[in-house]
Amino acid sequence: MSPKATALVELQDLTKIYGSGESEVRALAGVSFRIDPGEFVAVMGASGSGKSTCLNMLGCLDSATSGRYLFCGLDVGTLSIDQLALLRRNYLGFVFQGYNLLARTSALENVELPLVYRRVPAAERQQSAIQALQDVGLGDRMHHVPSELSGGQQQRVAIARAIVTSPQMLLADEPTGNLDSARKVEIMKLLQKLNQDRKITIVMVTHETDMAAFATRTLHFKDGLIERDLVSEKVSA
Repeated sequence: MSPKATALVELQDLTKIYGSGESEVRALAGVSFRIDPGEFVAVMGASGSGKSTCLNMLGCLDSATSGRYLFCGLDVGTLSIDQLALLRRNYLGFVFQGYNLLARTSALENVELPLVYRRVPAAERQQSAIQALQDVGLGDRMHHVPSELSGGQQQRVAIARAIVTSPQMLLADEPTGNLDSARKVEIMKLLQKLNQDRKITIVMVTHETDMAAFATRTLHFKDGLIERDLVSEKVSA
């Protein structure tokens, strides 16, 4: 029997404690799981359950109190601040509930921004950004500024910006939180399609069961621990 392939991410008895003494908060109380390349994982739980802290750990935005976080077999806890920044820049994409777009900048220029930080030549940068916008169905809106776009379209621009660097993992924090029901489904179908077509691993925090149903797996957090780890039937795109 061949050994199991290296996980994209693996958490081993990870804890995160804020404060000390009577004010101590154990946000993560010893969490262990692995995510393989190509998975689409929804993370659910009540407020304070640890789901957002876990997402911050996966995004290298916070450090663990104890335990280990392995990314492609590499112990993230051993990396310097500069190395963590490179890992985020080169391997991770982020999508938030707020779109965080530059107001006076076109959709195309917003999507190009991560490539500017990478010092990608202008022509190559523009070509990659146009492709990313086409992939999210906004090829005909690339020259519009955010105020000329609907909420759903702005979130599509934010997703295009997150995938323009071809990340290995996309981390989404309540990506449909500011949208109406129809736009929520559109965004979830888009994420599902990117997962299937681009093979991007997606980890998404959500409090909505019907949004989590688009994922292939759901982690339910409670009191800093994983209460349930369920493989779900994927909603067809």
